Amino acid sequence: MSAHFGTRLRKGAVNTTVAALAVAALAASQAPDVTADGHGRQTAADAPSAADSGTGTGTESGATGNSPYYTDLPPLNSPNPAPSDGSSTTPAATGTNEAGIPATVLDAYKKAEAALAQAKPGCNMPWQLLAAIGNVESGQAGGGNVSADGTTVTPILGPVLNGVGFANISDTDNGAYDGDSTYDRAVGPMQFIPSTWAWAGRDGNGDGKKDPNNIYDAALAAGHYLCRYDWDMSSTSGMRSAILSYNNSTDYLNTVLSWLEYYRKGTHEVPDGSGSVPGNRSDDGTGFTPTLPSVPTAPGTPAPGKPGTPAKPSTPPKPSTPPKPSPPAPTPTETVDHLEYAGTTSLTVTAGSTSTDRVGTRAETAAGKTVAKVRIRFTIVGDTDTTFTGGETVAVIATDSKGVALAPALRAGEKTGDFTVRATVLGRTVTALDHKATVTARAADALARTGDAALTCTAGGEFATRVEVKATYKGAAAGKVAATATLVKSADDQSTNDKGPYFKDATGNPVRTLDLRTDANGLLALPTLYADDTAGTYLLRITTTGGATLTLELTVTAATPDPTPSESASSPASTEPEPTASGS
Repeated sequence: MSAHFGTRLRKGAVNTTVAALAVAALAASQAPDVTADGHGRQTAADAPSAADSGTGTGTESGATGNSPYYTDLPPLNSPNPAPSDGSSTTPAATGTNEAGIPATVLDAYKKAEAALAQAKPGCNMPWQLLAAIGNVESGQAGGGNVSADGTTVTPILGPVLNGVGFANISDTDNGAYDGDSTYDRAVGPMQFIPSTWAWAGRDGNGDGKKDPNNIYDAALAAGHYLCRYDWDMSSTSGMRSAILSYNNSTDYLNTVLSWLEYYRKGTHEVPDGSGSVPGNRSDDGTGFTPTLPSVPTAPGTPAPGKPGTPAKPSTPPKPSTPPKPSPPAPTPTETVDHLEYAGTTSLTVTAGSTSTDRVGTRAETAAGKTVAKVRIRFTIVGDTDTTFTGGETVAVIATDSKGVALAPALRAGEKTGDFTVRATVLGRTVTALDHKATVTARAADALARTGDAALTCTAGGEFATRVEVKATYKGAAAGKVAATATLVKSADDQSTNDKGPYFKDATGNPVRTLDLRTDANGLLALPTLYADDTAGTYLLRITTTGGATLTLELTVTAATPDPTPSESASSPASTEPEPTASGS
């Protein structure tokens, strides 16, 4: 036993050294917002903040419910460096299966990186980070034990999250993913808990399903999860926040960073099923206490430690009535009776913008006492393209010490209308709390011409100067705002004029009303204006959503007549003879 314990200590010392080197190397290679002491540990200035740890982002228990993970660190000798541009698909190095990544699993990570580069380019997600997390969570899907489509041959399940040594997460999927209808368990190669998969799940292999047991689906979901709050993986602070949101543990962070640094220096592909599964887990030796079975001694047998002394026969203990077990204390979730509004009950957000207010919900007992550490699921319901700032329509947030959970800010698309942000309690049937919300159209409150040239034209011609205006809202450019340009009869009669200047439609016919939209900078350039044969002064009125109005004066002058030859004052004499009267 002591020899084994000594081996574990020596191995732990080596692993700590490797982790320290990897973290120090990563800190040196990225942005200078990470510092490390001489042992590779984060200094106090770099300690994860509340935002880093996931507090307030809906990830108090992370993507995995803070389930156990593999603690093995990479080999000391890294493979040869890979091409810096990442363009080569040739294995960068060869070596033991411990350092290699199974072919299908590696393909899933690279496909997820490519998909995220299109969907969330600002995240700068490297496939090596997904590989590092995949190795720490499941040993690369159990050494690549996957089918051709990427589904694990054998389900990969974490421990029951019943609060004994781990988080206490009551069932949220009725056992659909984890087979447990009492408690949740982390599922699949990236170890998502069911409640997180419900909103983070993705279809990575295009089969129309979102399966946490499929490495293509799980890798893409992990990438979106890490990128959901606009964290940038090219910065150390962004990557650190994202990793800690996956599993809120500094040891977990350092282990993932060690493998990330290792994979960045190059790796190689191994056949599916031939990868090596790590052997050490973060829960090794915790959650239970091993004991040796007692061996009864027969009468006359020497007692241990006292050779030659007969042991006295043991006297059987008197039977006693076992104490009644006390009922377990209810979990915070089990004490919730109802939800109340916490702050904003309804809000309005302009299309294309992010709300400044956030929906809040408070969990309370039947007596009105607030309940902390309860997970609230916020779901956007309705026919708009509104999402939370991470691009999702579902977010899970834990209530704070005051029992309040604030949903992420809302990001509206271009589709206007009413929708609902619905709050429910995960793991308990409580009446949902609906927050009403509305997306209004983009608006402008002022219009101004960008030029001052006179708008004049000769009857029958076209205006040489095109009208251009700029729309603003509260002093800022109002982009993509709907506008209408109309030739009106007068300042008092805003109906459409039936004569004077006009625009042309696609077929060249005159039109005197146009529906337009400002560009991203708030500019609106009207088409060319033409004049009919009627001279005079006319009005062009431009209005926008939001009430901005601008009226411009157009002048049409009469055309100068072309000179024509004057008629002759005399006419040539007729050559025909005059008629004469005849007589007899």
